[in-house]
Amino acid sequence: MMAESAKNPNHPKKGSTIKVDPIKKVRDIKAIKKMLHDKPRDLCLFTLGINTNLRASDLLRITAGMVKDLKPEDELTLKEKKTGKHRRITLNKAAIAAIKGLLACRDYEDDDPLFVGQRGCLSVPSVNRLVKSWCKSINLKGNYGSHTLRKTFGYHQRVTFGVSVPELMVVFNHASQRETLEYLCIQPEEVKSIYLNEL
Repeated sequence: MMAESAKNPNHPKKGSTIKVDPIKKVRDIKAIKKMLHDKPRDLCLFTLGINTNLRASDLLRITAGMVKDLKPEDELTLKEKKTGKHRRITLNKAAIAAIKGLLACRDYEDDDPLFVGQRGCLSVPSVNRLVKSWCKSINLKGNYGSHTLRKTFGYHQRVTFGVSVPELMVVFNHASQRETLEYLCIQPEEVKSIYLNEL
């Protein structure tokens, strides 16, 4: 048993959560994509992550056979690790292009995980490290991790594409609009904008 003093001081206390940020600027998303251009696995992981509401644990459950024949607007059906529920995710052109690019790089069996590392299937901590390193490489300020991908998807659905909060509540399976706004790091910005309205 590890002594209390020897535990990782950065690890959150039981019951608490680490808040990570979405990538809020489209130019930063483009910069990361450009940086990952010659790394098909990382580009696909990033692109799928910011174009769906899947958690990292669910992205890592995708097998080659689940996606090899999909076209834009086709659905990926996946059983969520956290909830046990079956999810149907519609994939857009960017997601399909990234998947095709990755599948072309090596021979996959249908049961092979889509995202593999040197020691087999990637882990969530590996995804966490990758996302942190990508954001650091383009000098993004803030706290980033594996959940950043999912949050980036939701943030831009609301801010860039104008998707309604009730729709996003359904997408993220949240109990209230406030929970969705706080999760996507939008609430403080929208509240701040109220004070900037001049009479």
